[in-house]
Amino acid sequence: MVKFLTYLVAGFEGHGGFVMWILMLLAVTAWAIIIERTYFLVFKCGSRRGKFVADMYKIIKTGDFQRAIKFAYTVDSPLAKVMAVVLQNKDKGEDAMVKAVDEVFLTEKPKITRYTGLLFVIANVATLVGLTGTVFGLIMSFDAVANVPVAQRAQALASGIAVGMTATATGLAVAIPALIVQGVLQTLTDKIVEEMEEKSTKMINTLSGEAS
Repeated sequence: MVKFLTYLVAGFEGHGGFVMWILMLLAVTAWAIIIERTYFLVFKCGSRRGKFVADMYKIIKTGDFQRAIKFAYTVDSPLAKVMAVVLQNKDKGEDAMVKAVDEVFLTEKPKITRYTGLLFVIANVATLVGLTGTVFGLIMSFDAVANVPVAQRAQALASGIAVGMTATATGLAVAIPALIVQGVLQTLTDKIVEEMEEKSTKMINTLSGEAS
């Protein structure tokens, strides 16, 4: 690990430094997205969803719907907003509740799904940039064999190979974690959206049943 870090730092100083800086920019962007998405999906959207729904139904069973609406608005999450608009439109009928939920989905679903797909793009770009560095290193190596004096050929050849391998390794070091985290975040995103659909549908059915 220490040797890899040593080679990584050295890569910024050699002929392939431009490739390493591009990969560093991709890595910073990826981790910025990971941190922002993790905070939003885990802490803002996912914090104690089960307890919120249980508490909401306890209030609804008492028949105090205004209190239930106020409680929903005390929780800053997409699920709470969906539940709130369902309760606000319960006296207008099932169609009005469904329409209100659809409107909330139009604003809240993009907030849940945004940026996650960019991690997949960044992972692929990082791999390709690493490959570009490899090609550049091979060009340096072939140029060393063809044009560099014999006394300097071994060093130039080794330098070209080092550029290529360092770029490849760095590209993979950026791409692999980005792909893994993207898969985890995508699964969590799908779960939150599906739960919003499930809970809102159950709430609508419950309130429609009471109204009838």
